[in-house]
Amino acid sequence: MARVAGTWEEAHERLAEYLSRHGLKKTRQRDAILDSFLEVPGHITSEDLYEQVRIDHPEIGAATVYRTLKLFVDAKIANAHHFRDGVTLYEHEGGHHDHLICLGCGAIVEFRNQIIEEQLDEVAKREGYRLTQHRLHLYGLCPDCRDA
Repeated sequence: MARVAGTWEEAHERLAEYLSRHGLKKTRQRDAILDSFLEVPGHITSEDLYEQVRIDHPEIGAATVYRTLKLFVDAKIANAHHFRDGVTLYEHEGGHHDHLICLGCGAIVEFRNQIIEEQLDEVAKREGYRLTQHRLHLYGLCPDCRDA
């Protein structure tokens, strides 16, 4: 099983705190969906997560998975990305990284680059901004698609 930044316990605690603050109930379904989500090593669609969840929990519907993923985003457990074709991909909230996205096959590569981070801070500072967050998505062709 893959582990995410932080622990499973921290993710469950974060969800419980969020639910409590917003007057929502902690349910077995939400816990099961969170466990399945935390097993995913990278990006996943709500449809693919639903397929994974229903293996062990056939009583959980697709709409419940979709609503719960949105809840995870609000609780800062997950990030939602809209890389291509209107498909939303979800990933664990964790350390900041940027993305290379292949326009051919849809492959996604996560990367970190301190020089880019410093340049973004410099641009923001020059314009009078204090960065609180950013997303950098670079689109192109992966080596396999480029050579095909």
